[in-house]
Amino acid sequence: MRIMDGVEEEPSLSSEQDNAANGKIWCLKRVGRNSGWLRLFENSEVTIGRGLNVTHQILSASYPLMISRNHCMLKQREDGQWTVTDNESMNGVWVNGTRISSMKPRPLQQGDIVRFGVPLDGNPVEFEYVLVHCSLSRIKDFLTKSVGTEASTSASVPKPNKAKRKLGTDETVLRTTQDSGSKLYRSSDVDKSTARPCPTAPVEHDTGSTCRPPDQAEPSGPPGSSADCRSSSQQLAALQRYNRNLRALKERMGQTQRQAAELEGQEPGSPSQQQQMQALQEQLEVLRGQLSSQQEQALQRVEIVERSIYSEERRLEMENAQQKEDGLKKQLEEALKEHRKVIDELRHAKEGFEEVLQAKDKELEVTKEEKEKARAQKEEVVTQMTEVLENELQCIICSELFIEAVTLNCAHSFCQHCIRDWRSRKDECPICRQPIVAQTRSLVLDNCIDRMVENLSTEMRERRLALVTERKGERCVRTCPLVQ
Repeated sequence: MRIMDGVEEEPSLSSEQDNAANGKIWCLKRVGRNSGWLRLFENSEVTIGRGLNVTHQILSASYPLMISRNHCMLKQREDGQWTVTDNESMNGVWVNGTRISSMKPRPLQQGDIVRFGVPLDGNPVEFEYVLVHCSLSRIKDFLTKSVGTEASTSASVPKPNKAKRKLGTDETVLRTTQDSGSKLYRSSDVDKSTARPCPTAPVEHDTGSTCRPPDQAEPSGPPGSSADCRSSSQQLAALQRYNRNLRALKERMGQTQRQAAELEGQEPGSPSQQQQMQALQEQLEVLRGQLSSQQEQALQRVEIVERSIYSEERRLEMENAQQKEDGLKKQLEEALKEHRKVIDELRHAKEGFEEVLQAKDKELEVTKEEKEKARAQKEEVVTQMTEVLENELQCIICSELFIEAVTLNCAHSFCQHCIRDWRSRKDECPICRQPIVAQTRSLVLDNCIDRMVENLSTEMRERRLALVTERKGERCVRTCPLVQ
């Protein structure tokens, strides 16, 4: 049962249905605590974060920005299996010790451990849960009400009929300011991080005293400093206390207004009644001043908290950028190491190739020397063969190599053409002067000379070919008249 503006609220229809239901439900059971369990509603998307537009709001007491505004979403598939999706949160969602990818549904099994955020300063993770499926009647006392359920509950509570009374200008402005504040100015009466009611701050009912707690002082140092960031959770708690004080002042103003309305409704009476009416008016003015002062302090505190949160987000962005830069530097260093390793391998391969090339060069030099020796030997053989041809296979009459060699009965050899011309004048050997009785063609000499001429120079081969052609032409000229 909750109290808002001095009116008791009855339990909502949905809460009655939950209390009446005894079936099994899915929930995230918080590890190490008997409170703060998160119910998973079937056939709907269950969102978790520190913002106000989520199904379950969780706030970190030690590090306010550990949980993102819309940290993650859980949804049940058609086959009944639950999935969790990280909505690009800053500190991530971890399933069984492994961080899941952003914007990709991760299937969950009963008994899986789900963590939101990371451990800090050696302490365990603040928000660690286990997926369980058990009876509602056993765990309903440990469940945390969702933000949407509380909003619908507040909206369904009937407003009590109050006496109509025109509000003054100051009260109208104050009520408008209180009702039209942003979401950061509103506060729930339940601590979402522990699922236990927050302790109400004592409110002094003396009309001359202020409602500001004595321990709340303006933070020292510029907004966004490290000390300001560390006290963000304390400032959020201070905002909740300011909100409760504002509600208490509002309730007192309502009571005072009702008393004043009752006195106005009565007939004019004694001076004591008029004095009481005047005292109520003075008390109402004092309460208005206190309410205005509390609202101004709350607005200032909210601005400080917003600046500290903004500076903390900027600092985290800079740290993330620095971490990314450090990661890129490490990757670059690793790439340079790999590059140097490849260069060293190429250098070793080059040295090996150079050694192989040097060995091949040596082999080529040896082969070249051998070729030079072979060529020199060949030239020497050709020279010796030329000398043999000039000395032994040369006709003494024409001083040329034998052409169609002929051997006489005295064993001397001559060209057939040369010995024919010689015998037309003398019938004796040109060398030994013996009478020529017989002559024989020497095919062995012809073949030997032809094989040796093939290894001679081109000039000598062409000269011999021209000489052979010339002698064949002369022989044809000589034999033609005989044929006729």
